[in-house]
Amino acid sequence: MGITIQQLSVFLENREGRLDEVLSVLAGNDVNIVALSLADTTEYGMLRMIVSDPNKGKAVLRDNGITAMLTDVVALRVPHETGSLSRAMHQIVEGDVNIEYMYAFANGADASAVLKCDDPARVVDILRGSGFDIWEAPEAYVSNTKL
Repeated sequence: MGITIQQLSVFLENREGRLDEVLSVLAGNDVNIVALSLADTTEYGMLRMIVSDPNKGKAVLRDNGITAMLTDVVALRVPHETGSLSRAMHQIVEGDVNIEYMYAFANGADASAVLKCDDPARVVDILRGSGFDIWEAPEAYVSNTKL
């Protein structure tokens, strides 16, 4: 199993209905969204998603005229308790690894964070060495998984 998972990313024009179009294509092709982040500017948005089948998601979007790309990310798993994400981030900072972006959520006993960084292997080593866990493919893509 790999230490990273695949994130599906789509540049969205900032126009009415564009997000709905992307989500409808994925839903209509049985690609489940496990986690997502949407950031925007006045002209475009960046939709980042962890989906049940990243390669299929990219292909069905392409078949519908929507450009998408796959990016390797680390999916951190921490206890859903005060300070756990802070402790994990502190370890990464101490390890001199740059985090480009992150999105996170908590559900039940666990919390999860998707990290895009310049050295995924080092981040995983740091996190595991500090007692934290990561999601690995394919468990991260399972729709009943609380990523």
